[in-house]
Amino acid sequence: MTFRVPLQVRSYELDALGHVNHAVYHQYGEVARVAGFQAAGCDWDALVARRMAPVLLSTTVNFRRELRADEHVEASCEAKFGSGKSFHLDTVITKADGTISADITCVLGLMDLEARKLVADPKSVLESFGFDAEILAPGS
Repeated sequence: MTFRVPLQVRSYELDALGHVNHAVYHQYGEVARVAGFQAAGCDWDALVARRMAPVLLSTTVNFRRELRADEHVEASCEAKFGSGKSFHLDTVITKADGTISADITCVLGLMDLEARKLVADPKSVLESFGFDAEILAPGS
């Protein structure tokens, strides 16, 4: 089961055409990523204390259906880890009727803030801080 967080479209998130501004989709993705990491048990305070932090390397949004004020949506968060220094966190914004409004693909890394370099195995390091990969990456 994919992790999901409920959201409601607020009137101030709309553009001149009356639908959600493109930049707001990035914010919805960020809400899903932060909530997902919290649900997976990652200890943010411990990460920061050890001078580690997730960093966003790229993000792409594919807009599928517009969202309007007061709509209720869900933002999913699914992690995909490989063998390299980066990993994917993908989000799908789904309307109440099941229609996909947007999908967001993000590439992240875990940065050692002292060395200013990405760590070699982000999944293992995150797990050492309490991250349960199964919450965001079932079957990983």
